[in-house]
Order: sequence, then C-alpha cells, then structure tokens
Amino acid sequence: MKAICVDDEELILSRTVSLVKKTKKFDDVEAFSNALDALKYLESDNADLALLDIDMPEMGGLELATNIKDRCPNIKIIFLTGYSEYAVDAYAMHASGYLLKPIGYDRLLSEIEYALGPSATVATAKDSESKPSKIKVETFGFFNILVDDKPVAFKRSKAKELLACLVDRRGQFVSRKDLFYILWEDDDYDRAKQKYFDTIIRSLKDTLEEYNISDIFETQPGLMRIVPEKIDCDLYRFLDKDKAAIDSFRGEYMNSYTWASATEGYLDDLL
Repeated sequence: MKAICVDDEELILSRTVSLVKKTKKFDDVEAFSNALDALKYLESDNADLALLDIDMPEMGGLELATNIKDRCPNIKIIFLTGYSEYAVDAYAMHASGYLLKPIGYDRLLSEIEYALGPSATVATAKDSESKPSKIKVETFGFFNILVDDKPVAFKRSKAKELLACLVDRRGQFVSRKDLFYILWEDDDYDRAKQKYFDTIIRSLKDTLEEYNISDIFETQPGLMRIVPEKIDCDLYRFLDKDKAAIDSFRGEYMNSYTWASATEGYLDDLL
C-alpha cells in the first residue's frame, strides 16, 4: 500500500512521514510540502491513504481532499491540524480520521487502522487467545448500545445521552463545558451543575466498566471523546457509504434528543 503526507511545515511533515513508516503498513510513503505537487503525483500514481494538514497556503487540506477524491475515489483521508474548530468541516468531508497536532504514534496508528479497516490490524498472540466483545451502536431511530447483541442498561439517562452525544461527534474531543450546554441547553454551568455533571460522567464510566467496554471512552483534561474504531456504528458506516447502513436509514436519528436534529438533517441531505 501507498500513503502520502502533505504539510507545509517541513519539520512536522518529516515527523509525520517517520511515524507513518513506523507502522510498517505501507510499502511507500511520499511527502509533499505543497498541495499542487501532491495532486500532480496522483495524476500518475495512486495511494491508499492521505494525511493532510488542513491549514496550508494556496490550497488548504479540505480543498485538497476534494481534489484528491476526484482522482482516487477510494482513498482514505486523515486530517492533521492544530485547530480543533476545523473538526466540523472535516466531519462533513467524511474524513476517515482527524488528529490534533502534535500527533503521537499510538493515536496515529489507531486512526490509520480504523481508516484502512480490519485488514490493517495485525492480530497478536494475546488477541487470538481472547476474542474482544462486539460493540454495536445504533443511532437510527433511538440510540442504543449493545455488547455481544445484549443492550447496555444505564443507571442514569443523562449518562446514556452523554455517550450518544460523543458518538454523534464521531471521535472528536469535546470539552466538558460544551457537552454541558448541549445536554442542558440554556441551563447555567454553575458549581452545583458542574458537580452534578461529574456524577453523570462517573455513572457513564461505571456502566462502561461494568460491561468491560471502558476502552471506547477516552478522556484528556477537560475533554472527552468516543473512540470510533472500537465500535460498529450505523452512523459511521452510513458516512462511509455502506449500502446496508444507507438502506437502513429511514430519516430518524437519535429520536430522543433534540440536539440530534442537525445531524438528522445532514443525513437526509446526503440521500
């Protein structure tokens, strides 16, 4: 397989190429500091994966991704950026991955494996000894999460809604404060509500630990996200143009949550 890396900052480009080569998943990794050079390369060569900086002069990563897709429709795109506000635009591009700089090897490897699919993951001896739980997330209609085909029971409805919101954000890290205003809309984010939110987060963690699926939930100071590659989600398969997922969508998305209407409208527009 082949990968291309495009970034106008030479030091970051060099590090990205080095990390991609370290995964040992690609026979060839090409580096470009100019978007036009990358497009010229793809006129005569193909690639399986493109890692693109979003904020570049002349042609940004989002525009570059559109042009790359015209040449290589099946290529997987992972965006790299130092600015989290680009996440929504990357989401709309059906990006396979999204990483904030500075990127680390483990996160990059995880995003590459998710982008390329199951064939990119090499099973270890330990993996073969214990089969991981199958985690299925349903968003079309009402939101549910199932482990080995058994629904997860949440002790607090807001803990379930918090998880649903993170699934909707498709792996993007979201701040505690932003999540609070999504879940409680016009309520005040005062000390009492912050403590209550702590209780909701703790309840979510306890539930995930109870079902041995705590690895689908990742936190950083003041931030949290779902780990997309750990779950089988109808929304994600829909955005990856999976025919079965597209056929299963009936215009209803996370019916219980008013904040989900924006994504529901977006999915309708894609049909």
